[in-house]
Amino acid sequence: MPTPRLQSLPPDKGGWVEIDISRQCLVLWQGERRLKEWPISSAVAGTGQREGSGCTPLGWHYVRAAIGEGQPPGAVFRGRRPTGEVFNAVLAEAYPERDWILTRILWLCGLEPGFNRGGDVDSQRRYIYLHGTPPDQPMGEPRSHGCIRMRDDALLEVYALAPPGTPVWLHE
Repeated sequence: MPTPRLQSLPPDKGGWVEIDISRQCLVLWQGERRLKEWPISSAVAGTGQREGSGCTPLGWHYVRAAIGEGQPPGAVFRGRRPTGEVFNAVLAEAYPERDWILTRILWLCGLEPGFNRGGDVDSQRRYIYLHGTPPDQPMGEPRSHGCIRMRDDALLEVYALAPPGTPVWLHE
């Protein structure tokens, strides 16, 4: 799928993703038709564009890469690579402070130069993802370090329906 162009967003017919930070939800759209909605967890530090802020960036993005095809639910990722582990209580106890990245990764790239693309506001260089999180982590409230956290089953659905190139709009 080609990189979307800002002037054609949201698409009239194609699929796209809306992430509403104020409602803590992700909505999957097909043109003007709402397909499905899931709860998410965005950054505990709020919204913002700057590198090192720990905030969730706003604006138009697109899925730059989809990572984790064929991995089991709960697969643990470090540096966007599967570790071979599957999340469980023993791992959780061994690494209580880890910000777990599980199951799949949808890596976002900003589309708005100077706002979420380039310089110290570049979402891709900030490693902003949609990713899975442990089942004990709450949804519907900000708890992440900047990324968008989702339950494994919800993330797997979004992963299947939002391939690389899919537009993503993050807003408050």
